[in-house]
Formats: sequence, structure tokens, C-alpha cells
Amino acid sequence: MRRIGVAERRARLAVRHHLALPARAGTAAAVAQDLIALHGTDPASVYLAVWARTSAVDGSAVEQALYTDRALVRMLGMRRTMFVVPAGSASLIQAACTDEIAGRMRRTLTGSLQKAEVAEDVPRWLTEVCDATVAALTTLGSATGAELAKAEPRLGVEISYAEGKNYGGATRISSRVLMLLSAEGRIIRGRPRGGWTSSQFQWYLTGAWLDGRPAQTYPSAAQARAELARRWLHAFGPAPVSDLQWWAGWTAGQTKAALAGLDLTEVDLDGTPGVLLAADAEPGRVDEPWAALLPALDPTPMGWKDRSWFLGGHAPALFDRSGNIGPTIWWDGRIVGGWAQRKDGEVVCRLLEDAGADAQAAIAAQVELLTPLLGAARVTPRFRTPLERELTS
Repeated sequence: MRRIGVAERRARLAVRHHLALPARAGTAAAVAQDLIALHGTDPASVYLAVWARTSAVDGSAVEQALYTDRALVRMLGMRRTMFVVPAGSASLIQAACTDEIAGRMRRTLTGSLQKAEVAEDVPRWLTEVCDATVAALTTLGSATGAELAKAEPRLGVEISYAEGKNYGGATRISSRVLMLLSAEGRIIRGRPRGGWTSSQFQWYLTGAWLDGRPAQTYPSAAQARAELARRWLHAFGPAPVSDLQWWAGWTAGQTKAALAGLDLTEVDLDGTPGVLLAADAEPGRVDEPWAALLPALDPTPMGWKDRSWFLGGHAPALFDRSGNIGPTIWWDGRIVGGWAQRKDGEVVCRLLEDAGADAQAAIAAQVELLTPLLGAARVTPRFRTPLERELTS
């Protein structure tokens, strides 16, 4: 069995994820294509993830890819997480992950509505509300959630959540219905109201936003999962099978079936069994060490379940209690610290290990590049971690 050590895995990461300077990408779309998806829960993370992997792509170029060319789109995907994905990959992720998520969402919302006794025939009622919301959006062309709730009053129906919890209470169903419609592929998030850090998106009909561009279809979810597994292994392999299962949000059976049709090589990852695409035997090569400031929920550290080979013992400082990573500092393939932006705009860093003078100089240079890119914007991660809170206190 071929052994692949940490050094080779880090070299592959540097090249495949466009983090080493010679491997930088030329466009935002290329970054998303090669990493499969960019985490979009925090809108700012999309921009910061692209900036960290390109040499001449500014915010206006990212906006153009998102809202003018519409080469990138927002959608729910793996693990019911919000991602920004290449428009050409949306149908793949929809079939491999999102269709099943949408089914669970509809069943869960139906159960909540039945418990609230909103109608005699709740499934039919929910279908009517969904169809009426789509019809309203067809008339309006684009709308915020509040505007759609005004056009379709049933979106204002309230149901209880988290009963007995101190954070529970009554909430309108509008956000859950819109999330369901987006998961079912009927509506899509377009341009936000506000700047590039805003999360108040306008809703559009999916076909209208994509200008009727035909989507690739997959005969079955199983076929789509096999293709998504192949792409993940190219971007994130070699890796244990459990990493793929976690990243995709699949069951063990779905993961096994997805891999069954691929030509794989079993490898030894320093004592842990892993898999690699058989045609992907060429190891990565990086001639010079590199530094990077990656944002919260960046797709690289969120790409594996087992992060020990690049994270070391820094998880308590850099992750929140739910497993969301904050902003990180990288040096030559490993995480060595974290960073944050204070209210006055200053970007501050803290190294969690002694990385040496060369690392400190390279990291300082990255801070000098990032500060003017942020400009007047203030970036606060949605999921705040211990180190990020400490740096900004």
C-alpha cells in the first residue's frame, strides 16, 4: 500500500486550493470550480476566500461573477450548508445532496404546521402557500422576504420552535418556506441589498436568474453522488472515506456506493487508511513556503473531518462549539494562528506557535495586502470563536 505523508498532503493542498503563490487562480469562478464550493453562510467569506487565492481579483470582479455574469450562484448544499458554487455545478449538487435535504425540510415543516393546527390538510396547505409565493415572485420579478410576505399573507403565520428553551418562541414561517423553495430549486438568492457583507438577499425565480440556461441532468442521485465524490477526491484527496462522508453529509451506505464506481487506490495516511483517485498519483510540489489569511468557514479547513495533519492542537481557540472554524493564519500547509478585524478596521493576528521569522514577515505582508481590500467594511464572523472574540475585545 502506498504511503502518503503529511508533507505530500500539505503540498497537494497548497496547489489544488490555490494557496501557494505560483498556484494562484485567475478568476473567482476558477477558485469555486476547483474547490467545488465556497462557504456562503457569511457573505464576506466568499470574497475573502477568493482574495486569498488570487493575485488580481478584487471585490468588483467577485461581484461581477456573482451578480452580472452569474457564473456563481448561492444554494443549500452539503450538510444543509449555504454555499456559493459554479452555476454549472448547481444541478450536480442539487441531485447529489440538496434534493434529499429539501425532502427532509418539507417533512419537518409539515410536522411543525400540523402541530400548530394551521389547516386540516397541512400538506396541501403548504403546497398552496409555496405555489402562491412563487406566483407572487413571478409577478414582482424580484423581492425580499418581507416583500413576499406582504404579497402572500400566509407567510406571516406563526409557529413555535424550541419549546421549553430560553431561546425558543414564536416565529413566522416565511423564512422556512423561502428556504424550502430554494432547496427545491424553485427560487434563488440574487444580489443583496447593501454592500458585499450584507446577507439581505433579493429572491428571484431560478430560471429567470440563470436566464434559462439549461442545466445538466443526472439520471439518478447515485450517479450525481459518484461524480461529486470524484470531484471531492481530486480537490481534497487523498483522505479517509469518513472525511468524504462528513463533508457531503451522506450516510455510510451512500458514501460507499458513490465510491464503488470510481477507480481508486487505497493509501496509508500515516497509519490511517485512505483513498486516492487512481489517475491522481502525481504528488503536489511547492518550492517556496507560503502564508495565507483564510476567513471564517473557509472551504479548505472545512473540507475534512480529520484536520489533525494541518491543525495540530489549535482547535479549542479556532473553532466554536458547533464545529465552525474562525479566521485562520496558515504557514506552509498548516494552521499556525488566527486573525480578526477590530471595529476600527485594524487587522490583528496572533500566532499560536513559533513559526519562525520568515513566517512572521510573510504573514505581516498578507495583512498589508488584506487591509486595503477590506477598506471601510467591517467583517465579524457569524459564528464567533474564542480567539476571534479575544482579538476584538
